[in-house]
Amino acid sequence: MNVVSRLLNEMGLILILGYVAAAILGLEALYAVVRFLRLFVLPKAGFRYNLSKLGQWAIVTGSTDGIGKGYAKALARRGLNVYLISRNYSKLQDVEKEIKAINDKIDVKILAIDFSKLSDIYSQIESEIANLDIGVLVNNVGVSCAYPEYYLDIDKQVTQNIVNVNIVSINEMTRVVLPKMVAKKKGAIINIASISAETPTPLLAVYAASKSYVDSVTLAFQKEYQSKGIIIQSVLPAFVCSNMSKIRRSSLFAPSADTFATSALNTVGIANRTHGYWPHELQACITNLLPRSAKISLYFSQLSGLRVKALKYLTKQK
Repeated sequence: MNVVSRLLNEMGLILILGYVAAAILGLEALYAVVRFLRLFVLPKAGFRYNLSKLGQWAIVTGSTDGIGKGYAKALARRGLNVYLISRNYSKLQDVEKEIKAINDKIDVKILAIDFSKLSDIYSQIESEIANLDIGVLVNNVGVSCAYPEYYLDIDKQVTQNIVNVNIVSINEMTRVVLPKMVAKKKGAIINIASISAETPTPLLAVYAASKSYVDSVTLAFQKEYQSKGIIIQSVLPAFVCSNMSKIRRSSLFAPSADTFATSALNTVGIANRTHGYWPHELQACITNLLPRSAKISLYFSQLSGLRVKALKYLTKQK
């Protein structure tokens, strides 16, 4: 009898634990649905943060291609004046014309800066924007390797450029604009990381690590300055059509830069950390179910294949 009672008690405990687990899973599912609606459905219905109340100007680094250019155009559509900072002056002029064609009521300024060079460039930027009311900064500028490669086979200057462009620019551009945002108690800084920030990525090791830094420092800065009225957001895109990704044709999981940037900009003021675009959010949810070691092995296998293809292509070009 005692044995039967004990079994019933244990079965009751297991049943209770089952109910608790089901309740937790149900709450997590409900949270995911609510988050999805807030990030990707309600903004399309007009429920989005009014960025123009943060200031008259938006700065976008790395704005002549890809996600940066997409953000610049999306900000112009939202009525902000846009300050484009990138390396190639000719391309900046072309993007300036495109943006003016989107919204001829805004002002557009351009500044040619090579973020791989550290000599006084941030003093120059600070001087150029000194008299502007900056409401939004998009830290987008970034570089990677030409193709996946083993660390010792990558030129030292390439890895140094990744550090200078992907990491130092985040720190220094934030230092340039944040003081005035704090003084007026409003502003938004959007830092473009990458989905690769979530997992160590063999053959793109330094790039992925640099984006992990971007994600980490962004969340830390947000905690430090949220009480000052500042929004600091980390965006972790997966593949997007751009020169860097070398993807030319858009698809559901590799959208055009304009599609991605418009979607991601709608999440500002709603989420401090986002993948910006619902298929990328779904992709992250699925891959994050895998153990980290499995993801590392999967990425190594995939990138090894891309490396072989790249090397074959380069051999044919010789």
